Order: sequence, then structure tokens, then C-alpha cells
Amino acid sequence: MHIYLRIIRYVKPYWAHLTGSILCVLFFVVFSSVSLFSIMPFLSTIFGTESVIEEALVLDSSPAPTSTTPSKSPLLSVKQRFNKLKTDAYVLFLGSDWKINKVNALQRLCVMLLIMFMLRAMFGYLQAYFMAYVEQGVIKDIRNDIYVHLNSLSLSFFHRTQTGKLISRITNDVTLINSGISASFFTLIKNPLLIFVYIGLAFILSWKLSLIAFLILPFSLVIISWIGLKLRKTSRISQERMADVTSVLQETIAGTRIVKAFAMENFEIQKFSERTYAYFKTLIRLTRTRNLASPLTEFLGTTVGVGILWFGGHQILRGDILAPEEFIWFLLVIFSIMQPVKELSSVNNRIQEALAAGERVFKLMDTEPEVQDAPDAQSIHHFKSSVRFEDVHFHYRKGDPVLRGIDLEVQKGQVLAIVGPSGAGKSTLMDLMPRFYDPNQGAILIDGLDIRAVKMNDLRCLLGIVTQETILFNDTVRNNIAYGLSDMPMERIVQVAKSANAHQFIERMENGYDTIIGERGVKLSGGERQRLAIARALMKDPPILILDEATSSLDTESEMLVQEAIDHLMKNRTSFVIAHRLSTVQHANVIIVLDKGKIVETGSHHTLLEEEGLYKRLYEMQFRYDKPFEAKGST
Repeated sequence: MHIYLRIIRYVKPYWAHLTGSILCVLFFVVFSSVSLFSIMPFLSTIFGTESVIEEALVLDSSPAPTSTTPSKSPLLSVKQRFNKLKTDAYVLFLGSDWKINKVNALQRLCVMLLIMFMLRAMFGYLQAYFMAYVEQGVIKDIRNDIYVHLNSLSLSFFHRTQTGKLISRITNDVTLINSGISASFFTLIKNPLLIFVYIGLAFILSWKLSLIAFLILPFSLVIISWIGLKLRKTSRISQERMADVTSVLQETIAGTRIVKAFAMENFEIQKFSERTYAYFKTLIRLTRTRNLASPLTEFLGTTVGVGILWFGGHQILRGDILAPEEFIWFLLVIFSIMQPVKELSSVNNRIQEALAAGERVFKLMDTEPEVQDAPDAQSIHHFKSSVRFEDVHFHYRKGDPVLRGIDLEVQKGQVLAIVGPSGAGKSTLMDLMPRFYDPNQGAILIDGLDIRAVKMNDLRCLLGIVTQETILFNDTVRNNIAYGLSDMPMERIVQVAKSANAHQFIERMENGYDTIIGERGVKLSGGERQRLAIARALMKDPPILILDEATSSLDTESEMLVQEAIDHLMKNRTSFVIAHRLSTVQHANVIIVLDKGKIVETGSHHTLLEEEGLYKRLYEMQFRYDKPFEAKGST
């Protein structure tokens, strides 16, 4: 019930359209009932039987009961009034001479039926339009809320959650919620009203036959409830299988270069086929369960109908219960109930599926960010003096430390280089600065203020980050450089592109700065992507830079161009440089050497080479492999 109420809250902004939809439902029910009501005069006109009308007139003109007159049955009184209402309706719509001029009455009746069904169709259309506005609005709002919440979640959440599962939540699951909204505000209003009206007509016509008809109702309700509960469980499983399919699809498309390089197309096809087959099996189970309610309900209804035909037919033949035209009308009423009852059975299924989807969606939306602003977080807009790490410890998994007792300080304008073997904790150390993660122990201070006491948005506005894995968007060169800055003048964009050594290759592109570079910048080389990333960082103009092995995967020529661009970027900024190639950090003010999460050496390039330590060993290893290539290039 809690999940259902959370879904319903999203309907509140669309109350006007919802009200219009409900009013149209009411009119739809009225004209559906009137359309069925008009069948009786049609039968009377065609068959030429007016006994019912005359009986109604006689009963209506009979004297009121006295204290000595035996009281009549309440149901009989209701039927008398109903017959009087029918008589008045005949006179109103068919004319006072309808018994004499049957052709004229038939013409009027056909016109009336045409108008009734036209109005019924019109209100049905308006109801569908208003309801669609509500449904699509709710879907939009839920998807927007999920997206906003995803952007607030910490980096660790995305590291442990498959992208395909998140995409499935925001697409497939939200679509299932939509079907539950329609069921709640249309079918659950329209069908009970129709059933109520039809049951009323049936009891007025013959309460005995009606009781026979509705003996089967409790069995139908039990079946519908049982199927609904089973369906909710199966729906939950099917959506998990769909999330698996989406995950494999997303991973394969993102890694298509590796798939083709290793000739693993058949392997990925087999894996995808296994996921789709698992989804297929759950869908078949879901369809089997979902479609069980309708035929069972229909069979029970048919059983009731056959029983009524048998019992009612015998009574009519003996002249005990109803006139023939009334019996036909009664059958039309009873069988008209079948459609809304069948729809109600499917409504329960749709609501159960929507609730199962809602559980997954709201579980995601209830996930709390592991890193978030403190209630009294302060705003900062300038970097003034220093960045300091005080006894910083960090682990991803308890008992497996990544950083241990990091103590260091970088003054404004200095360049700190961080070197060490793979897995030493270099990137993790830098991930703590923008608060992608928080230290498990210790603190990081900017200008003496713990960054956990600073608003994250303000903190990240002070930082510019360029990594080895460059992330670009499927947009124009201009929009990638001026990311999020739609009003940035073109002169400024060209200026930073020139500083990043990117202007020349951009000018050679087909549409220059308006060229679409493809998803993740696939239409560019590695060096070109890095220079665009540097231009983007220059556009942000941050006082603190983090460079995470920004040149490690480039060829010699691209590295020279990128390094020159980085030199422009680092000018007059405080920089943290993670370097794999030690030749790129020789001019750093301070170099720290990390090994197994601890700082094992600190100093300048020359002082570290004078010591017999890890830095010297790493440098000699690189020099040993690089020297022959340098010698070969110099000949």
C-alpha cells in the first residue's frame, strides 16, 4: 500500500486533467447505460408487445395501499416505478403515438441510438486524452526524479551497480508503473460503476435470476486475487531478467572495440542469447499467469449464462417470471457485466505489475548518497593558501587498506607529482579531493577548512580534472569545450582551444567547431581527445588542477602537443600530477612516492635520484627501456 500511495502522489500536479478524465468516465458510464436501456423499446417496437407498458400503467394507476391492504414487496414497488420510468421514456423519445406509428417510432429510436453511441464515443475519447496527459506527465516526473537522484549518488554506487540495470529502472520499470496509473483512475472507476448499474437493472428485472447469476461472484474474486499475487512475484523476476539483458547490451556496445579485437562476437552473442532466453522464460510464465484470469472469469460467466437460459427459459415457457423481451433484455444486461468484470481482473494484474516495478524504482530512489553535504556546510569560492592531507586512511573493503597515514601539504601555486607502482593508491588519493569518496580516517583541508564542511558543488568548482580516460559527449566540439556554458562567446572558445593546441585540428574538421565528434569522441584520436579535455578544463579556469596520467597512452608526437597544452593549463595554478612517465614530472616542486598506500619518499627529482629508493629504481627501469628508442631516433 505504501508503494501505491507513493505512485499516486505523482498524480497530484495533474489533478485538473484527472478530474476531467473522471467526469468523462461518469458520462461514459451514463451513456453506456442509456444505450443498453434503449434496447428495451427497440425490442418492444419490433416484437409489437406492449404488455409491459400497459401493466406498468395499470399498476401506476392502482389505488395506494391502505392499512387493510396487504403490503407489496419492496422489489415489486421498485419495478413499478421502473416501468413507469420506461413508459415516460418511450413517450419522450418515441412520441405519444409510438404504439400506432411503429415506423416513425423505429426511426426516432435509431436516431436516439446514434446520438447515444456518438456521445459515448466522444466522452470515451476525451477520457483517454485526459488520462494520457496524466500518465505521461507522471512518467516524465518519475524519470526526472530518478535522474536527479542518480546524479546525487556517490561514485561508489556506480562502481558496484551495472549501468544496464539503472537504464532498465528508468525505462522499463517506469513504463510498467504507467499501466498501474491508468488502471487505478479509469478502469477502477468505470467498470465498478458499469457493474453497479447493470446489477441494479438485473435485480429490477428479476431478483431471482440475478441471485442465481451472482452466486459465482465470490469464486471469481478469489481467483482474481490469487492470480494477482502470483503475477506480482513473476513480474519482479521478469524485470530483473530484462535488466540483465540491458546490461549485456550496454557493455557489448561500449566495449565493441575489444569484442572485435579478441574476435569474441560469438561469445557475446551466446551470452546475450542466454540472457534473452532467461527473460523469455519469465515472460512466458508472466503471460501464462496474466492471461489466466480472463478465460476463467469468462468460463464462470458462461456457466452462469447457460444456467440462466435453462432456468429462465423454463419459467418463461410457463409464463411465471418475465415477458420474452424482458428476458432477452435481462440476458443482455448479464452478459454486458462480463466485459467490465474481465477488465477488473486484468486491472488487478496491471496494478500488481506496477507495484512490483514501483518497489524497484523506489528502492533506487531511496538509496542514500554515501558522500553528501553536511547540514551546516559552508560556501567557498576562492582558493587562498594550501591543501593539506592529515593522517588520511582509506579502504574500499574493510580490512583491505588502500591509503595509510597520508600526510602532505601543497602550497598555492606549487606542483605536486605523485608517482609509484600500479596499485599504490595514486588515483584513489586524488579521488578523495573532489569527494568522490571520503576518508575513513583523517582529513583533507583547503585553506584550513575540512572539505567535508564545504558544499560539494563549491569544492568541485575549484577543481579541474584531466584523466587518462577522456570522457567526451556525442555533441559538437564547441559544446564539449564549453561544457554546460551555452552562452560562452566563440572568441573565448577559440582562445582556450589554441592554448590547448586543439585549434588547428578542429579547423581541419568538416564543420570546424560545429562538428559532432561521436559518442565518447570516437571520431577523434587519443591525442585530440586529450587536448579537447584540456581545453574544457581551461574553459573552467579552476585554481586547482588534478592530472591523472594524462599523457601515458599517447604516441610521442601527441604527447608533446598534449604536454605543451598541459604546461599552459598548469600555469599559475596549484597542480596535482599523477605520472607514469617520470620524465614529465622532473620540474615538479615536490614529488611523493607511494607504495602500498603509504608515502615512502618525498623530495625533488634530483634529490630522489641521489637516494637508493623506489623512485630511483622506477626511473632507471624506464630509462633502460626508453634509451634505445631515444638513441635510434637521434640517428
